[in-house]
Amino acid sequence: MKNVVFIVDTTLKGSQRDVGRWAETRSDPYVFCTKAWKKWCDKNDCELFVLNEEVLPHSEMPVSWQRYYVFDLLEANGIDYDQVMYVDADTIPHPDCPNVFEMSDRKFCFVHNEGSYDWILRSIENYSKYFFDGYMIPWTDYFDSGMLIFNKEHKQFFQEILNFFHSNRENLLQVESKWHAGTDQTPVNYLVRQEKYPITHLSKKWNFTQLHQRGVLHGALFLDCAWMYHFNGFEKTLRNNLMKQTWEEMKRRYNLED
Repeated sequence: MKNVVFIVDTTLKGSQRDVGRWAETRSDPYVFCTKAWKKWCDKNDCELFVLNEEVLPHSEMPVSWQRYYVFDLLEANGIDYDQVMYVDADTIPHPDCPNVFEMSDRKFCFVHNEGSYDWILRSIENYSKYFFDGYMIPWTDYFDSGMLIFNKEHKQFFQEILNFFHSNRENLLQVESKWHAGTDQTPVNYLVRQEKYPITHLSKKWNFTQLHQRGVLHGALFLDCAWMYHFNGFEKTLRNNLMKQTWEEMKRRYNLED
């Protein structure tokens, strides 16, 4: 059995007029993510699994929710896995970052979210009101679902996440559209605590988000700050150049090849 890095990189078939998350060009910069994680996997004797096709049309189920089919997907492809790390396709790891699977304690792992607290609090409040009977999770423990580590002990939990989506699909899509409070991230924050799964908080270095707010973009200073860089929180049209520039700079600094 090998540890697996799982990435969702689907090309959405839509109108050429679509922009942002629905645009066909949304996945253009993800090639740099795949290249970087492939090198990390080879170095750490892990397997890379990239989902290129939607499990369901994104009009029926947002792509972010489809990641929770990971156990079904791995088993359908005959992959005998141990631990799995899900990473968003807009991430790039440092070439020398250590093996994070060795830090998991075989628990459900994540990194605290340090994005817009206005957005985080609105999301917590709205999902609390409409789906969790007023129960509020602490914002201090709120995590970003763009980097998660889990294993076979969480298979039933992921099925519960999928059941939650399909049981609440219409309301979830309505709340997402009306309140712009995210898709899966906040519900999963609630569900993992509701089910009382043991969790491990990983260092902020493992999901270094909101780079434009940290003052580290100039000169790629973020390469000296963390192990995994998450290119989120800014205009999506900027992502391609930023991820490309990061990959080119890492090749130059660390003698990498495409």
